[in-house]
Amino acid sequence: MMNTKIKTLLTLGTTVACLQSVQAQTQGNSLKSAYQEDFLIGTALGTEHILERNEKANQLIKKEFNAITPENIMKSQLIHPEVDRYNFSLSDKFVDYGLKNQMYIVGHTLVWHSQLPSFVHKISSADSLRIFMKEHIKTVMGRYAGKINSWDVVNEALNEDGTYRKSIFFNKLGDSYIKEAFELAAQVDPKAELYYNDYNIEQPAKRKGAIALIKKLQENGVKINGVGIQGHWSINSNNLKDIEDSILEFSQMGLKVAFTELDLTVLPNPWDLRGADVNQRFKEDPKMNPYKDSLPDSVQNALANRYSELFKLFLKHKDKISRITFWGVDDRHSWLNGFPIPNRTNYPLLFDRALEPKKAYQSLISLKESK
Repeated sequence: MMNTKIKTLLTLGTTVACLQSVQAQTQGNSLKSAYQEDFLIGTALGTEHILERNEKANQLIKKEFNAITPENIMKSQLIHPEVDRYNFSLSDKFVDYGLKNQMYIVGHTLVWHSQLPSFVHKISSADSLRIFMKEHIKTVMGRYAGKINSWDVVNEALNEDGTYRKSIFFNKLGDSYIKEAFELAAQVDPKAELYYNDYNIEQPAKRKGAIALIKKLQENGVKINGVGIQGHWSINSNNLKDIEDSILEFSQMGLKVAFTELDLTVLPNPWDLRGADVNQRFKEDPKMNPYKDSLPDSVQNALANRYSELFKLFLKHKDKISRITFWGVDDRHSWLNGFPIPNRTNYPLLFDRALEPKKAYQSLISLKESK
C-alpha cells in the first residue's frame, strides 16, 4: 500500500516530475522507473485490462506504466449510445483503475468524427449538432472532473494536406467547433490539461495545418496545453527528422508534446494506405501476413532498433515531451492485427502474446542503463 505522503503527492494537480519520482520509489526495474526523470510511460487499456481479467497482464501494467488511456470505451459510440442515455460502467472502472494505482489518467476522446453513435448521423441541423457536442462534453468530462488528468479534446480534425477534414462537425459548424469544444472543456474542468490529438502531424503538410489550427486557438485566448502525435508508424519508416522538427515546432508554441498512440507495424501495408484512418480497409492476402506463426530474428532486431532510434530522439528532447503512450499492452491486443487488413498477426509492441518482454523492450531499458 502507498503511504499517506505518496497518496497526497499523487493528486490531480501533481506535476509529471513528481508523479514519476514517487512511483519510481515504489517499483523495481521497469519502463516507468527507467524513464522516471524523462517523461511518463503509458499504455492503452482494453476492456480485459480494465476489468483485470488477466492477472499477469494486470501486474505487468502496474509494474511498467504510470499513465493509461482508454483504447475504445470512452469514444462516443460506446459511452453515449443514445440521445438520452450514457453508459459509464466501463469508464467508471477505467478511472477507478487509474486512481487506485496512482496513474496519470487520459480521457480519450471528446470530439471525433469516427465511432459516433448512430443517432448523430441523423442530426440535420447545426444547432442540434452543437447541442449534442456540448451536452456530451459537459456530461462525460464533468463526470470525471478532478479525476482525469488530461483530455484529447478534439481528435483527427485534419486531412493529410493539412486542410480541415470534412467531418459532420466541420460540415455543419465550420472550424469553430474546435474552438467551442476547447472553450467548453476548459470550463467543465479547469484543472485538466487539454490536447489536440492526430496522426501524421509530424509530416510537414499536416503539421503546418495543425500549427495553424492551434495558433488560431491561441490567438483567441483558448486554453490548449499540448499536442498529441499519435505515432502509428512502421519499422521501415524513415521519419526521424520530421519527428524532431515537429517536437521543436510544437514546443516553440508553448505546447507540451506527447506521443499518444505509439506502435510500429512490422507487416507490409497496402500501397495506398495513408495514415491511421480507421475507415480504411483492405482484403485479406497471405502475402500481407508473412509472420503468421512467429517473427524472424531479423525482424525482431529491426523492431528493437527502430524503437531504440525513436527513444534516443525522445530523450534528446525530454524537456519538451510530457508522455509516451504505447497503443496497447501486448501484441495480442493490438488493433494492428485487424487494421488495415483483418485477421493478421502483427508484432508492434514491447510485449509478446504471452506478455513476455521482447528484444525491443530490453533495447529501451538498455538505453537508460548505458547512461
